[in-house]
Amino acid sequence: MKVRYLIPLGIFLVLVVFLAIGLTKDPRDVPSVLIDKKASEFSLPDLFDPAKTVDSASMKGKVWLLNVWGTWCPECWREHDFLLYLAKQEQFPIVGIDWRDDANEARRFLQQKGNPFIAVGVDTESKAIMDLGVYGAPETFLIDSEGFIRKKHKGAMTKQIWQDAFTPLIDELHTGS
Repeated sequence: MKVRYLIPLGIFLVLVVFLAIGLTKDPRDVPSVLIDKKASEFSLPDLFDPAKTVDSASMKGKVWLLNVWGTWCPECWREHDFLLYLAKQEQFPIVGIDWRDDANEARRFLQQKGNPFIAVGVDTESKAIMDLGVYGAPETFLIDSEGFIRKKHKGAMTKQIWQDAFTPLIDELHTGS
């Protein structure tokens, strides 16, 4: 008779353990199947001159960041100052993809807050970001000189994340080890 009660109790305890483990995980730390795979090529209209294009091919031979953002995204606003720091102080090349945004508002935002990007492509139709597996903004990709995705971060980039997760990998990419 007691065994009949122990089975549901055992199932309940197993579920509690799995729930507790799940609650300790960072929801932004989503593994990507694209790590160490070639980044998808893109060619998008330039935010500041729609007659020109912003494309991934122009970054061949460089280690760079691809940052997906939008003015509608509060986390993008939060990370903006740090992206400015990376661009100005560390002189790290960042290409932006302005995703599903009003172009006039995006230009105004970058003119008022500063522009950390060496180029900004506009992806109103979500064509480029779909191939990258983006499902929210901001998302930042570290792409190596051969065009392979080496790191993906979902959420706002911070100094801590940069130092802990990106800097060691960038140093390794630059030294070729």
